[in-house]
Amino acid sequence: MPLLIIFIIIPLIELAVILKVNSFIGIGWTLGLIIITAFVGVKLLRQQGISTLLRANQKMQQGQMPALELAEGFLLALAGALLLTPGFVTDAVGFFLLVPATRKALVHKVIAFITPRMMTGGSFQADPFNQGGQFKDVHSRSGSPNGSQSHDKITIEGEYTKADSSQDDK
Repeated sequence: MPLLIIFIIIPLIELAVILKVNSFIGIGWTLGLIIITAFVGVKLLRQQGISTLLRANQKMQQGQMPALELAEGFLLALAGALLLTPGFVTDAVGFFLLVPATRKALVHKVIAFITPRMMTGGSFQADPFNQGGQFKDVHSRSGSPNGSQSHDKITIEGEYTKADSSQDDK
């Protein structure tokens, strides 16, 4: 269903709006307006994207996770894609996402949507037998939940060199 909306319904809506605007102001002005909104949108996107990137970098240097900045970056990337897509409806939504107050209101929704998916896909995974929906680190050194070493799997780290078989014969 989302692909149907993205590739069929939205372009049909855009086409209808472009044709309606064309009937009022003419083809030249319509195309010029589409091109101008793309250039203005990209300029605004560049400014806000750099600002968000600098804030994310500053948080990482302080040892903090830049979750809000990453979510803002996602919304800015979406805004950029919408602004580069020809049409007035996508441009309106793209400019809407460039407004800092709007973006800040949506950031928490993006984080709430992405966080559960990140927790199960990265180095943490849900334990279906674990009570309370807690996550455990699957890469920890302790093999069992109580912290004792498990004897089921043992990892031995070391170095090796391959000896030349012709040297062994001497």
